[in-house]
Amino acid sequence: MAITKSHFSFIFVLFGVATLDFTGAQTGVCYGRLGTGLPSPADVVSLCNRNNIRRMRIYEPHQPTLQALRGSNIEVMLGVPNTDLEYVAASQANANTWIQNNVKNYGNVKFRYIAVGNEVSPFNENAKYVPILLNAIRNIQSAVSGAGLGNQIKVSTAIETGLTTDTSPPSKGRFKDDARRFIEPIVTFLVTNRTPLLVNLYPYFAVHDNPEIKLEYALFTSPDVVVNDNGRGYKNLFDAILDATYSAVEKAGGSSLQIVVSESGWPSSGAGQLTSIDNARTYNNNLIKHVKGGSPKRPSGPIETYIFDLFNEDQKNPEIEKHFGLFLANMQPKYQISFN
Repeated sequence: MAITKSHFSFIFVLFGVATLDFTGAQTGVCYGRLGTGLPSPADVVSLCNRNNIRRMRIYEPHQPTLQALRGSNIEVMLGVPNTDLEYVAASQANANTWIQNNVKNYGNVKFRYIAVGNEVSPFNENAKYVPILLNAIRNIQSAVSGAGLGNQIKVSTAIETGLTTDTSPPSKGRFKDDARRFIEPIVTFLVTNRTPLLVNLYPYFAVHDNPEIKLEYALFTSPDVVVNDNGRGYKNLFDAILDATYSAVEKAGGSSLQIVVSESGWPSSGAGQLTSIDNARTYNNNLIKHVKGGSPKRPSGPIETYIFDLFNEDQKNPEIEKHFGLFLANMQPKYQISFN
């Protein structure tokens, strides 16, 4: 998650990397490390194994974490951090070196995706990376293919839903005019390479920004359809945001593109009653159950999803960013949650 975000605004109209299965329903976790007193990477891997967490997103090639993941059978989404984008975009040789150092040197880590950049957007503090992101993706893709890993590792980028507009009803969703020049060539590249688009998707921020949205709609607890979109009924905000993003992707030429939800979660503190332990527990447990199926627009499912965050990250700002963790630093669960 970026330190500051543009969020989905929802206004209702009431070598030897193993071959991977890209169809599984297993929900993963995001492992951010900007917290005080966090356990060692080896202990984190053990924690994930004990809790049946089989997929993990990491945001940079942290060597101790990659070492701990060796032989673990945890499938990994590895980030090329925004601070590395200029380096890998500058030349193919640089991208090849990055892949050699951080992927090929860890042949018994089960890399699933490489996320080149996180929440690069014309509308946030990462705007300076907009001109180079596509070239960085291309170079990393070429490096992965050149290493003989192109059929095993998918190369993409993680976007925020703040790139979209006209999102209610979801079928009207599209990319903002000022984002199209940036995102449409990326969509085309991903379609050509049959790689999913990674999307950080947060119903929490939509509810926070728009008090007209009922909490039960965001927490997957609404008993009734809330939004009817040409016969598609939406009982939860997660599906509505996801399908609005699918509509935007389709309008950008990506009808065949799949979306992987690379972040979603709910803070347990930091912004009053909305951010409670109970709401966080309800959202994340219901999310794990929900994504085993599909959305109204893409009902075949499952929806591959990564919960943010494994631990609280108290070194982040603003305050709300500190409270997304599922586990405490002592590895005890903050609340009951099941990945089974």
